[in-house]
Amino acid sequence: MTAPLTKVAWDHPPTAAGYKRMAFRRGAWLVGLTSTCILLSAGLHLHVITQAVVPVGAVVIAIIPFLPVVVIAYCTRRRVAAVLQAYPWRELPCQHVAQRPSLIAVAFAQDFSPALRMFPFPVQLTDRENGGSGTIWFAGDPRFGGVASPVGGHHPVRVVFDAVHSEAPVAGDDGLARRTGLMGRNGKGTRT
Repeated sequence: MTAPLTKVAWDHPPTAAGYKRMAFRRGAWLVGLTSTCILLSAGLHLHVITQAVVPVGAVVIAIIPFLPVVVIAYCTRRRVAAVLQAYPWRELPCQHVAQRPSLIAVAFAQDFSPALRMFPFPVQLTDRENGGSGTIWFAGDPRFGGVASPVGGHHPVRVVFDAVHSEAPVAGDDGLARRTGLMGRNGKGTRT
């Protein structure tokens, strides 16, 4: 399947549906973790749960480290939507980086294949594992990252550069990158 000939990625129906599923999942994780943490903490504080203090306390302590990641994931869903509503899908060759499941190397140009990190959770974007080559759909600015999806656009995920890189040999629109949140006010790419 080749990338659709739509003006922006959001006009492709599976992409919009995939984004809605992603936003629902992130919202469910946020509500689930915060409500569990609040209810269990209140139960411990009010001495309602007196028999299971140690297990409940352990669950609360285990949940707390995940809350910042889930909050950041929930907040960045708007950046994913902005990128999908501003950039078209492009079909690009990529390769998963061996021993690093959250990294993919995307070939934007002949001599420019940076490693992109999936944020905040890694997913399998190609049908091949362990460094195998594949194809993905990418929407965004090659200089700052964007959104990647398996072919079909049904599972969008935010991708950012894994390491600071020198100036990319590809051109892009700074105004559009700034409006979508890919480029910060300092002229550098955002990391989330």
